[in-house]
Amino acid sequence: MTAGLDLLRSFADLPDRPPFIGDLLGMTMDEIAHGKVVISVSTRPDFANPLGTVHGGICATLLDSAMACAVHSTLDAGATYTTLELKVNYIRSASTAGAKLTATGTTVRIGRTIATAEGRVVDQDGTLIAHATTTCLISSARS
Repeated sequence: MTAGLDLLRSFADLPDRPPFIGDLLGMTMDEIAHGKVVISVSTRPDFANPLGTVHGGICATLLDSAMACAVHSTLDAGATYTTLELKVNYIRSASTAGAKLTATGTTVRIGRTIATAEGRVVDQDGTLIAHATTTCLISSARS
């Protein structure tokens, strides 16, 4: 196991973990594996855009979180990362009435300084809502 995977798993299980964006949106980390992370959220009315469907930023946040955590799960102790680029394709809208949206992020390539990953968001029926790719910059621990 990598240190990044261990850290993610322990973070998800902490009863008094530090705050993160997932708390604000009600995200749950459903699966954490080497190179793959699954995160879900139940939609609610305050996720609405002006048209009354789920705002695209909700899917973008789910995708960014799942893909970045998938990258994180492959890193050695002390390594850090940041998202350099995020490209999201929206396929269809989602309801704000308690729909379960699930994002799966998987790594494509982990290099020494650059990592890429891809992700998909589906609703509770398995219908594709959005898909994305990301590029992350990896930095080694400083002495």
